[in-house]
Amino acid sequence: MLQQILRDMYIDPELLAELNEEQKQILFYKMREEQLRRWKEREEKARMEEAVLRRTARRKQSDGKHVQWLCGKDGEVWVWVMGEAPGDKPYDQISEELIAERARQQAQKEAEELWRQKEAEITKKFRDAMAQEKARIVAEKWKIEIEDRKAAKLEEEKIQEELKKREEEERQKGEEQIRQQEEIRAKELYLSLKQAQQHSQHSDDDQEWEEQLRRSKAADEERSHKARRARDEYRRQSLRAIQKGIVAGLSNLFQGTSLNNEQETKLNCNSASPLQSLSAASSNIWERPSRPFSREVIIRWFKEEQVPRRAGFERNTNRIAQWFHGIISRQEAEELLMNKSEGTFLVRVSEKIWGYALSYRQQSGFKHFLVDASGDFYSFLGVDPNRHATLTDLIDFHKEEIITSSGGELLLEPCGQQKNPPDYSPLFE
Repeated sequence: MLQQILRDMYIDPELLAELNEEQKQILFYKMREEQLRRWKEREEKARMEEAVLRRTARRKQSDGKHVQWLCGKDGEVWVWVMGEAPGDKPYDQISEELIAERARQQAQKEAEELWRQKEAEITKKFRDAMAQEKARIVAEKWKIEIEDRKAAKLEEEKIQEELKKREEEERQKGEEQIRQQEEIRAKELYLSLKQAQQHSQHSDDDQEWEEQLRRSKAADEERSHKARRARDEYRRQSLRAIQKGIVAGLSNLFQGTSLNNEQETKLNCNSASPLQSLSAASSNIWERPSRPFSREVIIRWFKEEQVPRRAGFERNTNRIAQWFHGIISRQEAEELLMNKSEGTFLVRVSEKIWGYALSYRQQSGFKHFLVDASGDFYSFLGVDPNRHATLTDLIDFHKEEIITSSGGELLLEPCGQQKNPPDYSPLFE
């Protein structure tokens, strides 16, 4: 998934919203590295093409094209200075007109936005008032005789007409206020742009450019430092995981490493239930889409790909793990964790990627980490380079090792179910 993001240089906004700040920083750093690599590649290609063109131009120099400058009566190159030629407006007048136009356009844009907000408020105000009035009339008159119902209907129509009239009056009043604000704002913007132009004429452009460059370099160094520190911590975790013997491989060292024979035998032995055998038999015709697009597709993916891999089960048993949940939203996960202590966690099936989301309760709020399960392993997207053979291995590993160096998250207490039947029941039906 990371390779696809770097190839397209694009990440879906919904997927980006699932990442925390540290994940976003690391992803930004990797995308920046890829941008620099492509830029250097283009520069090298352009340099080589330019060298070829120069060699070709030297060979054709004798009959090549040339540029000739237009000369005036004095024999010098003819030059036209805007505002000084006959018939041209003075430069100051042109500048004043441009500033006034920019101020007018900006004020008009702001006025349109204000009017949209004002119109929405007016519409909502009178729609709510009409609904309340109608409810009051219905509550009072509905059970009365037919004549009274007709009277109530007439009264309702009269009130509706009056409310519409008041709405139109308030709408006209709001439009007039917006127009007045637009005129005032245009004058303010004109003065502001004029002052900015006068100030920029006396400023040192080179000094401003150097300051911007310094801030940009400082920001790049800070991001690079954070990413370097995170990589060092993840490398330490990776070595720790290898020593524990629960990691299928490292994303930056062992690309493509599969499960060893012992793990494969273990997973095959643990997936001998009738439901899992049926899922394995039907997986031959299952073609997974590029990303989840419906709840039904996610359920099928889980049954045919994840159940045979023992996802969500406790180790060496047929019981569902206490921390495992079904296809629930971020908001539902946070409601489950709301009154829990720091370190409480749950794992839910993601609707954004082929994988899961780990929701974690910290002291000041919540954190959410995406778990990529699109390949033959489980790993945190953009955070943890360790590849775990099973989802349970990933959870057990981070009960002893922190997830991020900055947050220090340890999985201490699983968050169980509060519904009956459990929210994961559609996945195992």
